[in-house]
Amino acid sequence: MKKKVYIETTIVSYLTAKPGRDLIIAAHQQVTREWWERRRAAYDLRVSQFVLDEAGDGDPGAAARRLAALADVPVLADSLEARALAKSFIRHRLLPEAAGIDALHLAMATVHEVDFLLTWNCRHLANAELLKEIARLVRRNDYEMPSVCTPEELMGVEDKT
Repeated sequence: MKKKVYIETTIVSYLTAKPGRDLIIAAHQQVTREWWERRRAAYDLRVSQFVLDEAGDGDPGAAARRLAALADVPVLADSLEARALAKSFIRHRLLPEAAGIDALHLAMATVHEVDFLLTWNCRHLANAELLKEIARLVRRNDYEMPSVCTPEELMGVEDKT
């Protein structure tokens, strides 16, 4: 059985964007494209309506490319449990109120028992300082936290034989 990966909005944004002029962003875009081409088939991908809503915002052409990339990805059902968990991240000041959508991404992946949350959002999601405390709260709520990582961290292991 394949492991499940929640595709957060930054992934599809980097995947479909025109190459960035900033070297770090351009590198993230390249790694994202490589992961999408070489590794995504190894996983069962998932998104939420929150991802689709964010992906559909902004420039109509860019939004169309993002949504087209996600067209075949199953959408997780919204739930009261996920919304409550997201609110608890904010209520316990583990994430700021301004990061409400980020809290929902993490809560959806957690409640739906997704194995990995794939993101380039290192401010609120792939942030080791925050994740340790968030994981404690997740466990207190009887859930298991997904591994939150970037595409670079989910490239697989090469055969060393």
